[in-house]
This record gives sequence, structure tokens and C-alpha cells, in this order.
Amino acid sequence: MNLATKDIRHNLGRFALTAVGIGMLLMVVMGMGGIYRGVVEDATLLIDNVGADLWIVQRDTRGPFAELSRVSSNLVYRAKAIPGVQTSREFVYHTIQRQRGGTPVRIAVLGLSCPTDRGEWIPLTAGRPLGQAHFEMIVDRTLGMPVGEQLTLGKETYTVVGITSNMISSGGDGLAFFTIADAQAIQFETPGEAVRLERAARESRGEDFELAIQQPMILDNAFRPSAQLPGVARPQVSAVVVTLLHGTDVESVAETISGWGDVSVFTATEQRELLLKGSVEKVRRQIGLFRVLLTVIAAIIMALILYTLTLDKIHSIALLKLIGAPNSVILGLILQQALILGFVGYGIAYLLGQQLFPKFPRRVILADSDLLQLAAIVLGISVLSSFLGIWKAMKVSPNEALS
Repeated sequence: MNLATKDIRHNLGRFALTAVGIGMLLMVVMGMGGIYRGVVEDATLLIDNVGADLWIVQRDTRGPFAELSRVSSNLVYRAKAIPGVQTSREFVYHTIQRQRGGTPVRIAVLGLSCPTDRGEWIPLTAGRPLGQAHFEMIVDRTLGMPVGEQLTLGKETYTVVGITSNMISSGGDGLAFFTIADAQAIQFETPGEAVRLERAARESRGEDFELAIQQPMILDNAFRPSAQLPGVARPQVSAVVVTLLHGTDVESVAETISGWGDVSVFTATEQRELLLKGSVEKVRRQIGLFRVLLTVIAAIIMALILYTLTLDKIHSIALLKLIGAPNSVILGLILQQALILGFVGYGIAYLLGQQLFPKFPRRVILADSDLLQLAAIVLGISVLSSFLGIWKAMKVSPNEALS
């Protein structure tokens, strides 16, 4: 007869409630690790999926994800001229917040260099890639927009033509993919009144310009759109991404680009490290501290519960000692109960997590290595927490069975 299981059946209600409580606590510990994995996955998602070997950004910045970056769009052609470069394309990335159905929605806007890139690399769950140069978009399912829905951004209306999944920015916002031209139109959209005031300001400045006084017709340019003025540069992009030919030395090309005075260049690995050691680093530390704290709390709670269960069995333990039961039987009783409690709680945590974690607003990724690590921690907690009950059981005198 196994005394541990016999005692559990005798106090099944108390044991079940205790196991559920431990399980929910372990579920939070498990979820903390999964949230961290999800944050890392979301932060590095674009870097891994875009497939660029080099990222060219504004000089002395760590863009385009860690901070704001602005580079000229003609940088694409400069990069393409370097030996060993297969493709170079524009990259536009920014975040907007708009109203949709009376509810604020945050969207991470990413521009695709159409027609070279129409989003064929995006894993679609419904719809298709971009089919035309304007007014189409691919959205992540977390934005809640079905295929065919139209969304007005600025002066234009965009139609959802594709749905993707698990394409999240490092801030947890769903990604929406547009062409470069549309992404820039959304980013630099200016109200009509602001445009009118800027044109009036141009005219006012031009009236004091000597050349305009000599040639009054120059002032007619003040009322033309900015894109048509030769002295106004084209809208800038966030970065230029470069893909190299197979066998090309990445460091050699990066060294060439780093000699340019207006840009900085990072490899895909360096760009990934910038994110992980930047905003994600603080999240990692905070979640790590919470995991340690909750693990210690779980160990303390289990120790107190096992101590209480031992106190309830003082008379039974004394009787076992009186009839000559070896200490190993008593030790096994308490230790086996601790192990059963720990792993039943772990099983409850895993099953509850499978049901609840998909409903969280941020992705929770349960890696096999994290689950095995937590199982080992639960094993250690179960053994350590049983020591308090074992210590109390060893102090019980056989004479207490006669009192």
C-alpha cells in the first residue's frame, strides 16, 4: 500500500484545491516565460522575414526600429552599384493611430518596394499579395479587418486584399503592408489648410527674393505641389535594405558603405542585437525578476502546505513510529506527496495555459526548452519544500500516539 496516495484519497478535496492553486501560480510563471519569447519573436520578426543582409540607415542612428531614421531614396541606386549587391530596395516603417468604428486602433505601417516586392514573402491566411501600386493593403489578423474592408487614411481609401497572422511590431501593434508610395503618403499626409498656409508662406518669402523681383513669374511656383518643385527633395525613407549575391563577403560590403559620410550600416545580426539589447532588454529583465519572485513564492506556499499536511498527520506518524515503521517510510510519504502535488500542479498549469494564452493580447510562445526548465524547477521546488514537513515529522515522538 502506498501511504502517500492513501492519504491523498483521504483528503482529496483539500489536495485538489491546493493543486489547482499551485497550478495557477505555475501557469503565471509559465506565461511570463512565454510572454518574453513572444516579445523577442515580435521584435525580430521583420528582420528575420525581410531577408536583408545589410540595413543602411541614417548616420549615427540605430534605426529604423530602435529609433527614427531618415535617408534619401536615391540611396537605393548608390547601394546597387556596389559589387556583390544583388538587390537594394527602400524600406519605410512607422506607426499610426486612427479611429475605426469609434475605437482607436494602432497600426504599424510597412512599405513594400513595389513592383519588386509585392509581399509574396508574407505568409497569408486569406486573400492575395498586393496587385497594384496604390490603394491596397495587407493586414495582420489582430487588426480585425476582413478581406474587402476599406479604411480611409488621410485623403485616400485603402482596401484590404490580404490577411496575415503573427505579423506584429515590437510594440505589439498589428502590421499593415502598403506600397512605398502609399506608406509615405500616409506618413507625410498634410491637412489642406496646412498646405494653403505653407504656399502662402512661400509666396511671402519669395516677394523679398531678388530673383523673384526681377522675374515675377517665378512666384507662380509657390502655389505648385511640393513634389513638383525642383528645389524640394523627394520624401525620405526609413532605411535601405540590401541583399547580397551568394558568396559575397558581408563585412567587406558593409565596410565600403560605412565609408559614406551620410549613413550607417548594420548587418542583420547587428540589427537584431540592437533590438534585443534596447527596448526588449528591459522587458526581459522585468519578466525575469517576476519569474524568480513567483517561483520563490510557489516554493514557500508549497512548503507551508506540506507542513500543514504534516501537522494533520502527527498522530498517524507517531503511530507509525510506535509500531516500528522505518524513517524511510515516513520520509517517502511526505516526499511523494510533495512530488505529486508539484507535478499535478504543473499539469494543470500547462492545460490551463493552452486554453488561456491564445486569448492574450500579446503572443505567448511556449518553447520546449522553457517547459523542460520549468519542470526541473518544479521538481526542485517539490523536493526542497518537503524538507519542512520532513523536519517536523522527524521530531515527532512515538509516545504522542498514546496521548
